[in-house]
Amino acid sequence: MKKIKAFLSLALFLAATLSSTSCSNAQSVADQPSPAPSPTPTSFAKGADTGWLPQMEATGYHFYDADGTQKDCLQLLKDRGINTIRLRVWVNPSTDKINGHCSKAETIAMAVRAKNMGMRIMIDFHYSDSWADPSKQNKPAAWVNHSFSQLLTDVYNHTYEVLNDLKTSGVTPEWVQIGNEIPGGMLWPEGNSNNFSQLAQLLNKGYDATKAVSPSIKVVVHLDEGNNNAKFRWFFDTATSNYVRYDVIGMSYYPYWLNSDYTTTINDLTANLNDMVSRYGKEVMVVEVGGDFTLAQNTHDMLVAVINAVKAVPNNKGLGVIYWEPEGEKSWSGYQLSAWQADGKPSMALDAFKAN
Repeated sequence: MKKIKAFLSLALFLAATLSSTSCSNAQSVADQPSPAPSPTPTSFAKGADTGWLPQMEATGYHFYDADGTQKDCLQLLKDRGINTIRLRVWVNPSTDKINGHCSKAETIAMAVRAKNMGMRIMIDFHYSDSWADPSKQNKPAAWVNHSFSQLLTDVYNHTYEVLNDLKTSGVTPEWVQIGNEIPGGMLWPEGNSNNFSQLAQLLNKGYDATKAVSPSIKVVVHLDEGNNNAKFRWFFDTATSNYVRYDVIGMSYYPYWLNSDYTTTINDLTANLNDMVSRYGKEVMVVEVGGDFTLAQNTHDMLVAVINAVKAVPNNKGLGVIYWEPEGEKSWSGYQLSAWQADGKPSMALDAFKAN
């Protein structure tokens, strides 16, 4: 017991000494606040995809708090409970403010900025020069004439290069998506899900490149219509038989695009989340969600329901919920499902993240 007390006394002395030295060093920095500490990886991810933000700022769009004070958009999101930022990356994008940008350099700059505000990071690889989704999975122009063997190398090299450059810049993402909404595959036609053996090889190249940068990064495979259990079972059963490697099943959930209120499909989403965990033993995450900005209360209630559904997944295998482009106010983007008002202020819908 005396040895323990002596040890504790020494430990307390050293801790006090280190604390004093740390405070002294901190005070020598000229009034610059330290970057906020990142949330622990075990906490629930409450996220925003903010790929449009740099161009909104570049074109002079300003963001305001409820009291009319102009603020950094990321700070406004953080104040409403957001702790995660999701960023898409395109191969050789145009300079169009809506359908371009999101290059490697721009994505890295935004990731560093978000990390310095204490945010966790997800990177979403589209493997295209612009939007990739269930209706289109266009190859980057530079890859159009490449053989399938070359495409495998392209996927590996592009994934590794972006993530390694991020890591060199001080950001190791917590999650990486290999493809965006890919029930039909990616890099058409070679990676179409009608030829799943080739799609599997492309997905595994992205997985291998990600793990080569950091084994701790969780690899996400992402489909749309998170309420559609048949779609998810078909895809992930086929992925399993083709030995696709991944860590997390990502879902989009947009009742607006289903032409119905969330109350008619939320139970289907809940059931699918639980089925994916029990059937495949994977973690799950709603990586895209959104609601009509003109129906703020309904969108708020939908978010509460989705957050609760993901949190209720057994054994903490429900990792989080991410709102897609909440800051993309319609007068700038033309997008109906932002969570921002015409006066530049966040919608009350986002309060769902702070309260849950």
